[in-house]
Amino acid sequence: MIRATCDLRRGVGVRELVLDNCRSNEGKIEGLTAEFVNLEFLSLINVGLISVSNLPKLSKLKKLELSDNRISGALDVLAEKLPNLTHLNLSGNKLKDISTLEPLKKLDNLKSLDLFNCEVTNLNDYRESVFKLLPQLTYLDGYDLEDKEASDSDGEVDGVDEDDDEEGEEDEDEDGEDFDEEDDDDDEDEEEVEGEEDDEEVSGEEEEEDGQDGEVDDEDDEEEADEGEEGGKGEKRKREAEDEDGDEDDDEEDD
Repeated sequence: MIRATCDLRRGVGVRELVLDNCRSNEGKIEGLTAEFVNLEFLSLINVGLISVSNLPKLSKLKKLELSDNRISGALDVLAEKLPNLTHLNLSGNKLKDISTLEPLKKLDNLKSLDLFNCEVTNLNDYRESVFKLLPQLTYLDGYDLEDKEASDSDGEVDGVDEDDDEEGEEDEDEDGEDFDEEDDDDDEDEEEVEGEEDDEEVSGEEEEEDGQDGEVDDEDDEEEADEGEEGGKGEKRKREAEDEDGDEDDDEEDD
């Protein structure tokens, strides 16, 4: 029996359940029932199990963690109660012979099996024998038949559903596309603003040039006016000189 210190909550909506290090009584897990119809991940690490015969029927369970218990065999019930199991971790149990694994042949969907720290791993040709016995396996102890390491999603027993990962990636892609579109719109707005600023600068330069041309024209007019005034003064002086010469001639004739 699981002691009261372990809070076991029931519910059809539960998909993951972790009861690691909870104490069991005679290898039985009281409270773990078939009511968890949607359970996909179950972890029972170091709970003192000696058999899997008391596990409830969980037709949707995909990943089962049973490491560091005292299971020595009697794996027949797994195919009956957990027909869709894909990942099974039996590391640190009392499995000694290859023959004890034979019932796992009925788990058609079994993809990954872990037997670390079990005595069976010390047998000659252990890996070849297990892959031959269980042809549906892709990974044994985290490696495939060609000693290639499994990816995190394939080789490890965790509570993350692969379908959820794919949905999350799709959502991220959509968010990324939306973000890119917003960036494009922002870029277009910036280009329009920059274009308007360029037009304003060009207009300002043209106005400055027009102002400069106006100043030059004014200077030219002033110079012409000055020249006209000087010309008028010269003619006046010339007339005065001629008048003075005429008066002198008249005075001489009188004498």
